Amino acid sequence: MIVDDVTATARMRAVAHEAYGPPAVLDLVELPRPVPGDDEVLLRVRAAAANFADLCFLRGEPRILRLAGAGLGKPKNQILGTDVAGLVEAVGRNVTALRVGDEVFGRCDGSFAEYVIAAPADLVVKPADLGFPQAAGVAMAGLTALQALRDQAGVMAGQRVLINGAAGGIGTFAVQIAKAFGAEVTGVCSTPNVELVRSLGADHVIDYTQADFTAGGRVYDVILDNVENHPLAACRRVLAPTGTFIPNSGHGGRWIGSVGRLLKAVVLARFTRQRIRVFMSSCRQADLVVLRELISSGQVVPVVDRVYPLAETAAALAYLGEGHARGKVVITV
Repeated sequence: MIVDDVTATARMRAVAHEAYGPPAVLDLVELPRPVPGDDEVLLRVRAAAANFADLCFLRGEPRILRLAGAGLGKPKNQILGTDVAGLVEAVGRNVTALRVGDEVFGRCDGSFAEYVIAAPADLVVKPADLGFPQAAGVAMAGLTALQALRDQAGVMAGQRVLINGAAGGIGTFAVQIAKAFGAEVTGVCSTPNVELVRSLGADHVIDYTQADFTAGGRVYDVILDNVENHPLAACRRVLAPTGTFIPNSGHGGRWIGSVGRLLKAVVLARFTRQRIRVFMSSCRQADLVVLRELISSGQVVPVVDRVYPLAETAAALAYLGEGHARGKVVITV
């Protein structure tokens, strides 16, 4: 299908919100189907993963997001969702890397809809044997785990790596990626998730309801903290003298979220040999390719907890907000 075949009268379903609030403010609406520009593609969405960032933009909290461009009184972008997997429905005139019918995954804006516009550079063709729900959950969580461990921490074979929040979306990827790099991996999770984390390849699993990883005698070269439920000083006690600590939860106060904790970490990093790395992941096609190869080789298996239809997106985000998801929460379209 060429772009000219996609008419302005075509319609689609999408989940949108006109005001900030809890998942209950979301509505299933009908909107015009978007038309790709010359350098864009139109995707027929088959699955989209929910992320904690979606909850933040839904609630408009921390409030600093509104000042940063999300919209002061009401949301500027009314359709949430950034992780996507689907079929290329139409391509812009300048697009040569993808063709109509290609099955792809990656990121875009507004994936909680039947159709969405995406940039070819933010997509890769998915492995044929990887389902759309599994592929949909790869981009944000997989890229964050990969870039944290490889780029920020420089994880190497033989190092001791601890993943706090090992059963979550980022954590399940991080455990497997660290193992693929040859690290000795310790995962921290709750009792119901111990076997899951062990099945992902963790060498050691700490049930946080039974033990405190910051109170043990084990020292780690890298700590990826997806929960941030321990003081920074306590984490540093079990970090090697030249080890790397990566705070990565995004949780925090109503107004500035975790910014205060992160600024404290940045300042502290100037006065210690321990490396404290504060970063934001980015969508790079080369890294999506790395993740695809790890998945194709069997070294990484995306973990999907629950799957909801598009009409139940509010329920999906409410479940994610409870903080007990095992792997990814996915919306199918």
